[in-house]
Amino acid sequence: MMDSRPGRLAPVLGLGLVTLLMAGCAAAANDAVGTGAQSGFWFGLWHGAISPITFIVSLFNDDVAIYEVHNSGHWYDFGFLLGASVAFSGAARTGRPTPRESRKRR
Repeated sequence: MMDSRPGRLAPVLGLGLVTLLMAGCAAAANDAVGTGAQSGFWFGLWHGAISPITFIVSLFNDDVAIYEVHNSGHWYDFGFLLGASVAFSGAARTGRPTPRESRKRR
């Protein structure tokens, strides 16, 4: 017989959605190599945001790098740092509250 509990399908669908999103963020070959095009602020922001995923991919694939070497300079650097700070700040906010925070809630 079928299990009629409604909350059983939601975690499976959520895991599938997260998997698809992570696969969409995976690093790929740079089509602009050798064309003289440079990455600016927006590419820096994107590369910084996906840097945790790109780092894991770069461990297994020598053709993938975390940082674009053909960039436009300081604006790319600023975007990269901003994107990386957004990517890594979410992990810092997770977890249980500290004892001081739990006392404030009471």
